[in-house]
Amino acid sequence: MSLRTVPNITVLRHFAAFTMKRRGQEVSSSSRRRRGRKEDEARAEMSESGAQLFARLEGRCCLKDIEPHLFPEDGGPDHGEVVELCGTEGTGKTELLYHLLCRCVLPEAAGGLEVDVVFVDTDYSLDMLRLVSILDSRLNTALSSNSSARSEEAALRSCLSRLLVVHCSSSSQLLLTLHFLETSLSSRPSLALLLIDSISAFYWLDRCGGGASFAKQEEKLSKCAELLERLLRDYRVTVFASCHAIRRSSSGPSSSSDSYLCRPWQRLVSHRLLCSRQDPVDSVAAAVGDRGQRMQPVFTVRCTSSSCSMKSFRSSSFCVTDGGVEFIGTSSSQDSEQSR
Repeated sequence: MSLRTVPNITVLRHFAAFTMKRRGQEVSSSSRRRRGRKEDEARAEMSESGAQLFARLEGRCCLKDIEPHLFPEDGGPDHGEVVELCGTEGTGKTELLYHLLCRCVLPEAAGGLEVDVVFVDTDYSLDMLRLVSILDSRLNTALSSNSSARSEEAALRSCLSRLLVVHCSSSSQLLLTLHFLETSLSSRPSLALLLIDSISAFYWLDRCGGGASFAKQEEKLSKCAELLERLLRDYRVTVFASCHAIRRSSSGPSSSSDSYLCRPWQRLVSHRLLCSRQDPVDSVAAAVGDRGQRMQPVFTVRCTSSSCSMKSFRSSSFCVTDGGVEFIGTSSSQDSEQSR
């Protein structure tokens, strides 16, 4: 190799290094452009369409008239409000939830509201056979006797198509479920009711997992309540949630009305239904027996509804039949004192 070729090799090396550096800059610039396009596409996907805005603000059905027997006059749950059903085991909470669920998914011709419902089953206690039996009974009563079996089956299928059931086995799963529900709430204006049975299902698990720290014990449910508060504000859905009493008391059912759940959840609750079971020899139960029915337990539900100026109370009695909840008596009162 001659001495004149040495500079040529050096030049080639410098040229190759320059070319590789330039190509690397071009690749980096191209990567940044692709990353920018992906971010723009992500922003476009996250932006709210007109249909979603309408679904969030105006398309949601109000459930003030979901059950006049339970709530004071004109005092039913409005958009974005939470109703808590509390009581000891065997006081009719789940049957009340079934009753409200059926009232929502039934067609208007059968006395329903014809809206979609999400049922979050944390106790794994949802009895679909019982639910279908109640729906079938209500449809048979409402529809004309001339309707065929095929049309009744189609009506039943239509009711069940308005129901979405989700199972959760931990507070973490409940939190993920609420995140997932935001997509359904934004895309389905007919989804008006969220049922949770029950919100207190993981209370003891969270207490054990939180150790000695009280804040850690309530951390997961607090996050669920904070997320739910945002969903209520943004999508105006109504929530009914059952809550198990953690102790029994011989002093009466009113001792179960004090909520033991975290404060973020307590701040969300605007209506509380306290369920209890009456003595079967009560005069109301005897009246039920006089109508030719077998003696059945009678349940009482006391509703406390808070507004900015007063508290309203309503007490109702009901029994559970093959066709679902049947109300047999109500009474109302108001407290003009300033609510807290």
